Formats: sequence, C-alpha cells, structure tokens
Amino acid sequence: MKFSALVAIVPEDLEQECIDAARDCGAGGITVMSGRGISNTAKKTFFGLTYDGSQSVLLMVLEKGLSLDVLKALQKVIMPDAKDSQGMIFTVPLEHLGGIDMAQVEKFEQHLKDSL
Repeated sequence: MKFSALVAIVPEDLEQECIDAARDCGAGGITVMSGRGISNTAKKTFFGLTYDGSQSVLLMVLEKGLSLDVLKALQKVIMPDAKDSQGMIFTVPLEHLGGIDMAQVEKFEQHLKDSL
C-alpha cells in the first residue's frame, strides 16, 4: 500500500467545512495547524493597513488513491465557482512511514477493496 501526505492551506472560516469534507471521503486523523499567509500583492484595508488573514493548515496521511478523492472534495470547498481559489491543496508521496494507527490502515484497505 502506498501513502501520500495531503496538505491543505485554507482560510480559517472554511476549516471545519474542509475537515467535514475530508472525513466524508474517508480521511481519519487530521492535524490542524494555524498559519498566516503573505500574498504577493498587499491587500489594503481600513486606514491603509494591510491584512492577509489567518489560515489553517490541514495535514493528513492517506492511502494514495484516497488522497486524490479527498483533494477533489476539498477543492470543491475552496473553489466553489471553479475560478477563484481561497486556498491551496497538494499531495506529497511518502516513502517511509511509522506510527500510523493500524485501525486507519484497515480502513484504507477496505477503501481499496471497495474501489475494485
């Protein structure tokens, strides 16, 4: 079985919706970290101050096939009109992995069997 790490950088206000979408697809454990984005163009706000906003970084270790399903589900949340993205999602293949919960591995195996 091959694994991928899925990283989603999403606005804080979409955090729970993204977590729910990932869980609905079969993601188990999700690590949530706080972040702050700095864009290439400064966003002017009240009194000329800039505000880039708080973001959440979601990290998941998933079976490779499942990671694509989760990525597509999260993309629908952060790009509802398929034009302007409110975040970024990417996967990274994992070569070596230790410490994963065996119950989660069994869920991944069941997902593989169901997809065949």
